[in-house]
Amino acid sequence: MAKATKKQALGRGLSALLKESNADINSAQDKNADKVVGSIVEIEINAIDVNPFQPRSYFNEEALRELASSIKELGVIQPITVRKLEGNKFQLVSGERRFRASKLIGSTTIPAYIRIANDQEMLEMALVENIQRKDLDPIEVALSYQRLIDEIDLTQEEMSQRVGKKRSTITNYLRLLKLDPIIQTGMRDGFLSMGHGRALINVENSEDQLNIYEKILQDKLSVRQTEQLVKTLKGATPEVKTSTKSKTDIPKFVNKGLKTFSEYFGHKIDVKLSGSDKGKIMIPFHSEEDFNRIKKLLEKNID
Repeated sequence: MAKATKKQALGRGLSALLKESNADINSAQDKNADKVVGSIVEIEINAIDVNPFQPRSYFNEEALRELASSIKELGVIQPITVRKLEGNKFQLVSGERRFRASKLIGSTTIPAYIRIANDQEMLEMALVENIQRKDLDPIEVALSYQRLIDEIDLTQEEMSQRVGKKRSTITNYLRLLKLDPIIQTGMRDGFLSMGHGRALINVENSEDQLNIYEKILQDKLSVRQTEQLVKTLKGATPEVKTSTKSKTDIPKFVNKGLKTFSEYFGHKIDVKLSGSDKGKIMIPFHSEEDFNRIKKLLEKNID
């Protein structure tokens, strides 16, 4: 069974990638298992449970609707993979997008390849399948690599062989997890590329990382420009430093809340004080897309 460990929150949505499952589900071999394991058959969708070890928590709704439309016209071209549980129950191993899209159009059955797998195999297959996907953001990939290391006890060399990636590639992804959580969120939301992230890793101070991050968004800096900015900072040139009010002048209750605001909005949030206990919270945005993203975040909390 995958060992249960509490993970520190890594920004909006990222903690969900490492969520632990309390499901006590073991590989089952009931008396009918030998009749269906290894077969591709039509299974009732209501008899399938989702994978509690699925490391991916976000599924793009528009992309799911497009897939659902395709399935409605052509059917499910590639069967999903499930494992056999006790009785007439199954659990997803891979193919959750196809499973969700089929449910969207009201399908009652879905073609599935049936196999037997224990909990560790379920987790490993889900993680490796995710790593091989082309539409994952760099942080999702990095977290999947880290989980393989932590929970399946793979070395980077063993992982390199399992997923068919160079060890140096795996190392580069894992280093992204050293970035400030706000920057990780920015990468997940598509505001930074992996190249930007790799440049920022070389900045040790979190405050400096965030200052450069805001400059990247504001000035739309390329990876090369970011690398040059990092070199300038490491050369002790103070240009990238922004003049902000000293933290010692900001009330403790404000300082304590700023980090939470910053992680939620994916930007460094600042305040403008107009007294000892009053002021304004300033939420920056750097494009129309960024503004709309922040607007959606706020709308989620409006009843």
